[in-house]
Amino acid sequence: MIFDQLKHAQIYFPLGARVQKALEYLLNTDFNLIEPGKYEIDGDEIYAVVSQYDTKPASSGRWEAHKRYLDIQYVVEGKEKIGYSFSNKTIVTQNYDEHKDIMFLKGEGQFLSIETGYFAILFPSDIHMPGIAINISAQVKKVVVKVKVNLPEEPKQVEFDETPPSNN
Repeated sequence: MIFDQLKHAQIYFPLGARVQKALEYLLNTDFNLIEPGKYEIDGDEIYAVVSQYDTKPASSGRWEAHKRYLDIQYVVEGKEKIGYSFSNKTIVTQNYDEHKDIMFLKGEGQFLSIETGYFAILFPSDIHMPGIAINISAQVKKVVVKVKVNLPEEPKQVEFDETPPSNN
């Protein structure tokens, strides 16, 4: 996970052309003029979802993870907590839905506050819980840019010959 202010976005351009394009979209778009909805940036490779909602208590939140996309979550207005965790701290409660690129989990994690002008890059390995109230419910306008990732295939199981090496 990466957490920073949008004004530092150029630091993360080396993460790849898609991440750069997504961050440039965030830098160059006036989201005060954009209504909630889905916006195509580069087909299904990169798209943005603009939403406006009231934050909720952590007890109502759900841990989530993705496989095909990373999230760049940018707070346009307001503030919330976002939780992050790791697979060894959670268990799957709803299996991966390939069509929606999401699975849900339960477990424990840490929370950080994210507010206007800040963003978090959440990689597929980053289990997260967005939209959590800091103290009381508050309205947030947020953009989540989904960036398709090309992760390497799972390594294949390698079988080793158990014959000890000869000393010749």
